[in-house]
Amino acid sequence: MITTEIAPGILHETPEDMQNAISADSGLLLKWNALTPIQRNEWICWVTIVKKDETRTEHIARMIADLTAGKRKPCCWPGCPHRRPEAKKWFKQMKA
Repeated sequence: MITTEIAPGILHETPEDMQNAISADSGLLLKWNALTPIQRNEWICWVTIVKKDETRTEHIARMIADLTAGKRKPCCWPGCPHRRPEAKKWFKQMKA
């Protein structure tokens, strides 16, 4: 049975622009749903934490390319600072 449901992350909701990109390609949807919830969460956070719309668009394009190539998490990403407090040091806007 083919699913069209987009599996969620553990902390972040999958935003509409990411849902549209993922659901546009059935192979990408299968790869997305095969990720662990933590891996999906890392992709969602990596895409949504940026400030500029242009950067977000670039992150979505890179996410598509990386997932298509078989990568399971964003490269060079310290991790979701919302889930891992020790990763907050890498994000100026999150420092207390």
